[in-house]
Amino acid sequence: MARARRRPARNAARTSGTSPLSSREPTPEPEVAAAAPNTHTTGAEACPGCTTESSASFNQFEKESWIRCDVCKTWYHWRCASTEPPSFLSEDDKKDYNIDKIDKWYCKPCLDKDPSRVITLKAPTRKSDRKRNYQDYANLNLGLTSDPTRWMRMLENKTFKPDKFKRMHGSEVTVEWLEEDEDAMMEPFVVEKPDGLGMKMPPSDFSVELLAEMVGEETPLEVIDVATQSASPGWNLGKWADYIELEPEAREKIYNVISLEVTGTKVGDLVLPPKLVRDLDWVENFWPGTRKGKGHPYPKVQLYCLMGVASAWTDWHIDFAGSSVYYHILRGSKVFYFIKPTPANLAAYERWSGTELQNSWLGDLVDEVIKVTLTEGNTMIIPSGWIHAVYTPLDTIVFGGNFLHSFAMPMQLKIRKIEIATQVPKKFRFPLFSKLCWYVGDKYLRDLKGPAGVLYPARVLTSLLALADFLVSEVRILERGSDQAKKEVKEQIPADRVKDPAAVARELRWRVRVAAGNASDDEGATVKTNGAGVKRKRTAEVEDERPRFKNFKPRRWDNVVEKSDEEETRVVKAHKPVEDDEAWKERWVEWTTNGVDDAADVQVKSRTETIVRIRRTGEGLERQRVERVVESWEWVD
Repeated sequence: MARARRRPARNAARTSGTSPLSSREPTPEPEVAAAAPNTHTTGAEACPGCTTESSASFNQFEKESWIRCDVCKTWYHWRCASTEPPSFLSEDDKKDYNIDKIDKWYCKPCLDKDPSRVITLKAPTRKSDRKRNYQDYANLNLGLTSDPTRWMRMLENKTFKPDKFKRMHGSEVTVEWLEEDEDAMMEPFVVEKPDGLGMKMPPSDFSVELLAEMVGEETPLEVIDVATQSASPGWNLGKWADYIELEPEAREKIYNVISLEVTGTKVGDLVLPPKLVRDLDWVENFWPGTRKGKGHPYPKVQLYCLMGVASAWTDWHIDFAGSSVYYHILRGSKVFYFIKPTPANLAAYERWSGTELQNSWLGDLVDEVIKVTLTEGNTMIIPSGWIHAVYTPLDTIVFGGNFLHSFAMPMQLKIRKIEIATQVPKKFRFPLFSKLCWYVGDKYLRDLKGPAGVLYPARVLTSLLALADFLVSEVRILERGSDQAKKEVKEQIPADRVKDPAAVARELRWRVRVAAGNASDDEGATVKTNGAGVKRKRTAEVEDERPRFKNFKPRRWDNVVEKSDEEETRVVKAHKPVEDDEAWKERWVEWTTNGVDDAADVQVKSRTETIVRIRRTGEGLERQRVERVVESWEWVD
């Protein structure tokens, strides 16, 4: 079969026709080629058909076509070697005769040597007007169908619980509300107008075309084929903008974009999450600002632009690592289907994920499904762990983002375990999750150690204990895990902040327990909460003894001075605690001796103990002065 190639004619002009197969330097044109263009030299690198006149006519800026003889394997310029079209061709085909139609081709010397040789053409491509039905065999093997409407057909005979989620004004959505209301952010809520949210969004006429111009049309884009719920390769923002411009009936497939993060772009400058989100977001508040610059990877999950066309569907999922979500409809509409993250529902979701059950309706495996419709201008906050699917009734642009926070760590860790159990690929999990947890744990530990002391709501203390337990589990891998496991854990520990991971993790857990009202170092202990605060079931307690735990090595003080003032004695009146009165324990914590009726005389001996400790630090000197008043109460008979 004849071989044809194209190459820039400027090389041919310089070398008078170097063979495209040659890897050697061009050689001067043989004189015989100019004098006798029809001379046939087997293996020669110059085009044997070239003449001085034909070489001079080459345009060095055009690509020149070459063809090889099927017998002697010599390469010719097509313009030098082309012969008259075969006689069997019709007049129309002769007009369209070109190198691409050649099947077997022979040079003139080879034809002269054997007249039985005939130049032949490729068989014409068979065309048919019949529309073919192509099968997606890869997805059929996975049990998936290529019909994007099957999701809507699933919904036809389903029942949904009415939406009773809170509708709030933006000014009500504050950290104070979250701290004071135990039910705050335990279920999704909607803010119908953005006023008061402290949020910034692009104008409502913002378009996908403008997005492509601002971010860059060549920016790679992950696009989801709705029919298979899998990625469709080869997309960029320019191609997506062209697709969006098509009329719905002209779109051969339904596609969806749910993972375009725009941090650091001109579009990102137009977006600011709600103030509550910024106040809670771990990445915003705990990841060092010096580690967010160029060359420093960090979790960029705060500014997503989601674009879906009419009839797009996103199947059941939980946002990675149980992160919470803010979701603003810039233009269009979305219909959400929610499943509450109860233990039974999460277990059903785990069984459903990644199995043949995933082709069925998850709502049939849970207690109830709640339907919520959002329209242009609505903002919704989705709390940690809520299972949801999303339908797009018309072309829609959404801006939103994910955030981890200190009120939901138990649920966030529970979802992370489900991701590991269902083998979710790491690229679809919350980026740098463990490293972020170390930054958060280190900051809370420093706050808990501060002299001023910090008071946290019960939900935060419960969340911090879960965080500390997670960090301790990471430390245990460092102590007992395989070499590969140790390496993976170590890579996630930020050496710029955490010098001794074991000490940080275990001291954080101990200080959280102290803040919750207990000081036991029992590793198996748990903290239980009620409406009044945090309580813990104690398994061991030793009075006036500093808790000790494995691998905890507190920093040493360079000098410690202790002194005690002389004991003083005074007489006051107070109720004497009795055996059948348990309330005296609470009363005596804040006891006031003045104006106590029906009380007996009490002799109170008191002394003041002072401890002064100093040590050198990287910034200079740390001096700690602790005063403690010790009283001994003795009732006078």
